[in-house]
Amino acid sequence: MNRRPTIALDGRVLVDAPAGAGYYTRSILAKLAQRGRYRYVAFCHRPPRDVESLTAAGVRYEVIRAPLGFWWQQRTLPRRLAAAAKKGAEFDLLWSPVATLPRRLSIPAVVTIHDLTPLLFPYWHSWRNRVTFKRQLPSSLDQAARVIADSQSTAADLERRFPWTAGRLTVVHLGIDPEFKPADPTRAAAIRRSFDAPRGYGLFVGTIEPRKNLHTLLDAWQRVRERVPDAPPLLVAGGRGWRSGGVRRRLGRAPGVEYLGRLPRSRLVEVTQGATVFVYPSRYEGFGLPVAEAMACGVPVVTSDRSSLPEVIDDAGFQVHPQHTQKLAAAIERILTDRALHQRLAARGIARAALFTWDKAAEETEAVFDQALGK
Repeated sequence: MNRRPTIALDGRVLVDAPAGAGYYTRSILAKLAQRGRYRYVAFCHRPPRDVESLTAAGVRYEVIRAPLGFWWQQRTLPRRLAAAAKKGAEFDLLWSPVATLPRRLSIPAVVTIHDLTPLLFPYWHSWRNRVTFKRQLPSSLDQAARVIADSQSTAADLERRFPWTAGRLTVVHLGIDPEFKPADPTRAAAIRRSFDAPRGYGLFVGTIEPRKNLHTLLDAWQRVRERVPDAPPLLVAGGRGWRSGGVRRRLGRAPGVEYLGRLPRSRLVEVTQGATVFVYPSRYEGFGLPVAEAMACGVPVVTSDRSSLPEVIDDAGFQVHPQHTQKLAAAIERILTDRALHQRLAARGIARAALFTWDKAAEETEAVFDQALGK
């Protein structure tokens, strides 16, 4: 009987409360493990969090404690893999879902690149993040047998900055968790009441950080309030990111705006389902999962016309320049005041979102693993 190959996972992203890359890793890893063609062992430098679904799918864990994830990845993890090979407990492949790989490896590796913002827009990131990414990404791309990008946009950025990756690069779009689906009218009304917004609300979901462009969103929402007498409130959901102090202070005093902070996953699904319009004027995304999740819930979307966002939304919503406050406000106003348009965009969004599934992403990722192993 043939042995199932074993994939070691750089599980650093599993030790913190889930955010963008954390949700991606948990969702796709569960589907990969369920497919049964490979075994998966996640190595972590601290105990992982919120991994019940992964355990149920058969993912194993090994915790090798270390205070710093970066040094753990560069030193501890490759030593552990090499030691396993000497003992005959072979790992066939290493997969890092978070952009970097150890500089020295005894087995083939695959790396997933979500975006290149630390290189393209370094002022959106902390000094440590910029330096780590700049130093580690080129060697990681050299080391990788195959490279996965979340979008054609990210793939194009990679090919421009690192042209030698072109022959090893595969685009795998993200999926949408099945709980993101339209709520029936009774349920949607109850959700809105629970947020003290019975007439509905606008919504932004994402980490509070410079590239999310919240100052422009707040300016646009003020214009909407001036032009639409019964404009609903704007709810902003997301954890505190780097350099978020200024926008958080503004969120606290802006009229018609409520900052919800970071929400539990179940509450995040609910707040998305209850929204009247979803607004996401981000300056740059590697994919833009909140936009896809809103579409899956039947919520019309206004987003930016930059990076991967047009690739995700296509013609299922409005695309505007992220710095054009007036056009952003006009798109929001149209959705709030034109019921027929609202219904058309809701239906288009549901159809568009159906293209993004974790089953498809897992199948395509597994094919990349096959290629890395020469199958």
